[in-house]
Amino acid sequence: MVFVPMSKYKTSGYKGSTDSGKSEEQEGIRCVRYRCGQLSTIKDVLRQRPGWVEVRDDGEWDFNWCDVSWLRENFDHLYMEEHVRINHFRNHYELTRKNLMVKNLKRYRKNLERDIGRMEASRWDFFPCTFALPSEYHLFVEEFKRSPGSTWIMKPAAKSQGKGIFLFRKLKDIIDWKKDGTRSEEQKDAAQVESYVAQRYIENPYLINGRKFDLRVYVLVTSYAPLKAWLYRDGFARFSSSRFSLSSIHDKYMHLTNVAVQKTAPDYDPVKGCKWQIQQLRRYLTAKHGREMVETLFKEMDNICVCSLQSVQKVIINDKHCFELYGYDILLDQNLKPWLIEVNASPSHTPSSQEDYEMKYRLLEDTLNVVDMEGRLTGKEKRVGGYDLMWNDGPVYREDVNLETFGSSCFTANTHLGCVNDRDKQLRRLLKPFPGQKRM
Repeated sequence: MVFVPMSKYKTSGYKGSTDSGKSEEQEGIRCVRYRCGQLSTIKDVLRQRPGWVEVRDDGEWDFNWCDVSWLRENFDHLYMEEHVRINHFRNHYELTRKNLMVKNLKRYRKNLERDIGRMEASRWDFFPCTFALPSEYHLFVEEFKRSPGSTWIMKPAAKSQGKGIFLFRKLKDIIDWKKDGTRSEEQKDAAQVESYVAQRYIENPYLINGRKFDLRVYVLVTSYAPLKAWLYRDGFARFSSSRFSLSSIHDKYMHLTNVAVQKTAPDYDPVKGCKWQIQQLRRYLTAKHGREMVETLFKEMDNICVCSLQSVQKVIINDKHCFELYGYDILLDQNLKPWLIEVNASPSHTPSSQEDYEMKYRLLEDTLNVVDMEGRLTGKEKRVGGYDLMWNDGPVYREDVNLETFGSSCFTANTHLGCVNDRDKQLRRLLKPFPGQKRM
């Protein structure tokens, strides 16, 4: 069958290396009825998957890739049978709304300091000083006055793609978010101010060719009770189009790395784009700083992913029908320290180039492989395609490590971010082809 991708990009030979579902059987392949509310790369992945059939409107479905607005309107009214899967947890926003993420991180760190001491809790020093406005306005002002002249960044709590973000150094620039206790509730409601976070700006970002960048890292959570999380080997660095300087804080093309912002820059080249694959970045950093320093950096990014998930583990409503593909945005400073900027519940799957399309296609195809609607996995796998199991109710270690080294520095976490993603070879060993389907 010839497959025509819905987007202008081609699948470049990716042959739907997965499976099917829990419903009718057709020619030896169980049929998965799916619903998809998005028109990006995920649509191509689902359409090309053997045995998967799209349903429209109010048709019954076994698998639903929805956006968060559909989830908000419909989740509480759904009855889902045992095999059904949907791509968000009910209250995913506890980690993906900027104000709630910081609230949960602060609470968890405070509890750790109380229970095990400040030294151990120092592992949680990975997010910039942040305040929710207007509710924490006065706390923010106290911190602001301790370091006059420093730069802060304001972000809407529930928006993405760089919308509504601006930098500031003066309190008068954010007077609208001042919490005024003298107003009545009716007056407050009448002049409702959108929730923002004020975050200390990282003034010393790591630069390549004078340009700022951040990292997009993908983490798949298939359960919160117990916590089970997978880290994808691929990702990318997003670069600004202008050389970095603190002399101009109003140039969004200099300070914001969001592709949605950068592609509107006057000198943006859609062919060249503004991304590096994360493998390219890891090679660059290793050549410049050495393997040991870069391995430490990537271990610290692993720590960010696990700790942030632990911070919401007890507040997320776990549901066996749900999974979540998170897009982590991480910024490096000049000392190669990683900072968590935000976590996205619906990371963009819209490609900016052929290479970007192929990477996101692999990511989404492997997400479906892990979710395993077809029941082809044993549940004991530590790797599925480009995903490595990083946490399974506790840390997961590589299989090739001698167990006698347990507890020593030689005992290595089962993560390979930025390493070779030989997923096709691994999937050939792991998954049996469908009846009538040739091996990849």
